[in-house]
Amino acid sequence: MDTRQAIIAEIPKLRRFARALTGDAAAADDLVQDCLERALGRVHLWRENTNLRTWLFTILRNIHLNQLRRSTRRPRETSYDEMPEPPGETAATQGHAMTIRDLGLALDKLPDQQREVVLLVGLEDMSYKETAEILGVPVGTVMSRLARGRKALGLLMDGGDPDGAPSSGGAP
Repeated sequence: MDTRQAIIAEIPKLRRFARALTGDAAAADDLVQDCLERALGRVHLWRENTNLRTWLFTILRNIHLNQLRRSTRRPRETSYDEMPEPPGETAATQGHAMTIRDLGLALDKLPDQQREVVLLVGLEDMSYKETAEILGVPVGTVMSRLARGRKALGLLMDGGDPDGAPSSGGAP
């Protein structure tokens, strides 16, 4: 497979990561388009003995961070009900759909650094080393952020507060 075909094969994964970063389908599509434009325009800079997927995710993340720096940060407007189901899967049951919605909302509550690591390792099935390369941090930092992110997600999914405050509606 040539490099351009390998890049095309990564588009669904790039879209999924971009959607999770932006929380908006249109913004995610624009982000992926910018990433692909930059990657294809600079494909000569990619070294064949390196991981193409890591290179693409790094480009996408860097473009996203640059966009955030240029604009004023606004609250995410996310509707996980609009996310299409992956091809070949059956429709989710109502309880399953609610769990997915709750997970999406919990992910939105994580700090950006933890959310990125959880998405790259958990959703995109990247290794700690690949994730560290994409984020430009040591592997130990990835492991630490992942542990904190998973713990916070677990608390949020159980109705707790990852910051230690008791959840509302329960006994103290």
